[in-house]
Amino acid sequence: MAERALLERFLRCPLCSVTFRDPVSLSCTHNFCSSCLQTSWEKTEDKNCPICKRKSSKDPEVDFSLKEGADSFARRQKAGSSETEKEENEVDSPVEQTISDVKDQKESDLKSLQHEMDKCQQMVDIIKDQRSSTEKQIRAEFKKLHQFLKEEEESRLAALREEGEQKGKTMSREMKRIEEQISSLYKPTQTRARDQCSLSDPQLVSGALIDEAKHLGNLSFRVWEKMKEKVHFSPVILDPNTAHPRLHLSDDLTSVRKGDTKKQLPDNPERHINYCNVLGSEGFSSGKHSWEVEVGDHPGWFVGLAKESADRKRQCSASPDSGIWCLEYRRGKYTDGSGKTVSKKKSLQKIRVKLNYERGEVSFYNPEDKTHIYTHRDTFTEKLFPYFSIEDSHDAENIDIKICQTET
Repeated sequence: MAERALLERFLRCPLCSVTFRDPVSLSCTHNFCSSCLQTSWEKTEDKNCPICKRKSSKDPEVDFSLKEGADSFARRQKAGSSETEKEENEVDSPVEQTISDVKDQKESDLKSLQHEMDKCQQMVDIIKDQRSSTEKQIRAEFKKLHQFLKEEEESRLAALREEGEQKGKTMSREMKRIEEQISSLYKPTQTRARDQCSLSDPQLVSGALIDEAKHLGNLSFRVWEKMKEKVHFSPVILDPNTAHPRLHLSDDLTSVRKGDTKKQLPDNPERHINYCNVLGSEGFSSGKHSWEVEVGDHPGWFVGLAKESADRKRQCSASPDSGIWCLEYRRGKYTDGSGKTVSKKKSLQKIRVKLNYERGEVSFYNPEDKTHIYTHRDTFTEKLFPYFSIEDSHDAENIDIKICQTET
């Protein structure tokens, strides 16, 4: 009978104190009759659990296992006390098994949810680190720009001061000359007469004023032109959220190297896990695009494009069959990513990648002599992203794969 009382308490709604009718389960794992819960929420005008007061993260769902147990228990009660102990045991046994299964399932679900919660907390911590790091780099970049503008401002003010001083000296000399002429008026008559013969009509000196147009004309444009000498444009920016944990990207996201150990990074859907790959941040679904990559003497790399849906988690070859069109360099040989050797008379220091989306072409060139290396031809149906894969650098002098910048 003790087991019967325990079973009855387990199958009783905490709001109406009777056996569950259409029991629903909240994300906090508490159970209620569906109608009781709705009535409670209408009274409190919120959707918190009536027991623990936690806000439900999802709509209530019918707990079919618990419903089956409650319905079975209700049928047994309805049958009345005339049933024998054997019959009670026959009914209790499957119900108790059902309750046990429900408990096990709930514990399993709770562990799974807790694991998901831990992963979310890890993501929150990483987002905070990303925000702090990105903010620091933004401030550093603007500090450089501010410093340039400050130095340019001081330079132009110095030029203005220098011109002002020079023009002032010129006028001082002119004023001194006039003073000397004035003093000659008071010399003896004969001497004065000779000096007066040499006097000319007083005139303003040409170019005596500061050349304001030179200092102010198109000032912002001329400063911007000078700033362009210090600013460069990268046609491809690497996406840190796609990078394998062993890859290290430069602060400006234009070069990448392979490290010795894995960083603690979340396994977000965009990230490559099996291979040391990283993608560009911008994808292309039309038009013509090109960029250059400096590989130097790095002994192992893949450079090209990958379709957006290319697998980033499982092992797959860097080939068109996998949605990757690239030029590969390994063990001193250049191949097309499908195993076909591409012959080159000398080592390539830089690679130019060209995409013609509409024509379905991914081409590779040697930018030093503008010779064609190889062209993949296919039909593209989705967005393509610049693709980079890096192997160990060993004793190479160049351990970075760099995207070449261009003048603005």
